[in-house]
Amino acid sequence: RVKYLRDYLWKRLKEEIEDIKLNGPEERHPANLNVTIRYVEGEAVVIQLDLLGVSVTTGSACFSRKLEASYVLKAMGVPYEDAHGSLRFGISRFTTEKEIDEAVSRLKEVVERLRKISPLGRKE
Repeated sequence: RVKYLRDYLWKRLKEEIEDIKLNGPEERHPANLNVTIRYVEGEAVVIQLDLLGVSVTTGSACFSRKLEASYVLKAMGVPYEDAHGSLRFGISRFTTEKEIDEAVSRLKEVVERLRKISPLGRKE
């Protein structure tokens, strides 16, 4: 069930958000999804989503309170800008598809708003 929900989240994210990529292998822990959303700062997304009642993190799980990009992503060769746009989602067996849909909808709003003011180079 958790793997299904994680895969459902990834499917919905790809459908709704442009310039998003999966970090790491397809075969991963079922309760974790780490993505990069290009042209936004991950920390800004985390703050905006928190205000909307959606909890996600950025950085590595071991150092989630630091503002540095995930050392794991950097070691994987993820470019600096992409590593700073990474988000980590946690999923449990109690997560519902409705909650995922709502989170993706709110994330899409936040990303669109932040990209309008982002200095990170997106060209329209």
